[in-house]
Amino acid sequence: MELKIIHTDKAPAAVGPYSQAVRAGNMLFVSGQIPANPATGELVTSSIEDETKQCLENAIAILTEAGTSLEKVVKATVFIKDMNMFGRINEVYAQYFKNHKPARACVEVARLPKDVNVEIEMIAVVE
Repeated sequence: MELKIIHTDKAPAAVGPYSQAVRAGNMLFVSGQIPANPATGELVTSSIEDETKQCLENAIAILTEAGTSLEKVVKATVFIKDMNMFGRINEVYAQYFKNHKPARACVEVARLPKDVNVEIEMIAVVE
């Protein structure tokens, strides 16, 4: 099976030894996206809602570059710093996944890269 590295300037560059996404066959594995503005590199910190939106927009840019979309996401994992933020994060998440609802896990973690409050990774089908 051929692996294809996916990269777009419309999402934050990887800050370590990893790729924004890897396509394996017809499956796309999108690395965890933090709320970094790809144009400036600055973290979005105004609210948990804005952070969540930026994570999702970053993931969408990668999905688009790979030739797929949110409608083809089969699994998402949401890592959050504080489970008390779950409801607010979920409200934003639901705006992006209105009719299509992929499998999902949401996990509270002790710490995330750059001390952000949320990180989102996805697995999608590419047709």
